[in-house]
Amino acid sequence: MSLDQEKANSSTDCDLKREKNQVWRVLLENMQIIVVALILSLIIRTFIAEPRYIPSESMLPTLEEGDRLIVEKISYYFHPPKRGDVVVFEPPIQLRLQGYKKEQAFIKRVVGVGGETVAVIDGKVYIDNQLIPEDYILESPRYNLKPITIPDSKLFVMGDNRNNSNDSHIWGFLPQKNIIGHAVFRFFPFQRIGNV
Repeated sequence: MSLDQEKANSSTDCDLKREKNQVWRVLLENMQIIVVALILSLIIRTFIAEPRYIPSESMLPTLEEGDRLIVEKISYYFHPPKRGDVVVFEPPIQLRLQGYKKEQAFIKRVVGVGGETVAVIDGKVYIDNQLIPEDYILESPRYNLKPITIPDSKLFVMGDNRNNSNDSHIWGFLPQKNIIGHAVFRFFPFQRIGNV
């Protein structure tokens, strides 16, 4: 083999090694990007916000079955839920005893908070003997609920579709610790995009 052929072969070997090293470098960089993206998405979903799907008609007319929402998780670190908030939560023990799984999230509107007394009389909801305006409900409740005081750290939640909602008037109070987050934005269907 001539000296020129040896140089050519050596040069080709070096080029192949460089190409292999470059391919491995690109693969490694891409893997790092994917790992960082997965970690960030897990952190965001766990602590900041997550998408949710509406599986029932219990929140009509505010939310329709099939709507997709962004549920933010930060605000309740700084203040408790307030009346009117639409919250997503894990089923409390009363529902779990009925066969609902912890992963089966519910969505309802906060009607009353700890220390308040709630009642439903003649199709109207009262908090501490004051009628609360509810322009967001589908129809007036066709049931009555005797006055009941909400314990501290608990909430009274109801669906906006009052007569077709498995909510606090049936199973009782919601512990605040069960709240996953606050439903704030509908991103699908596109024609109904907007704040909840």
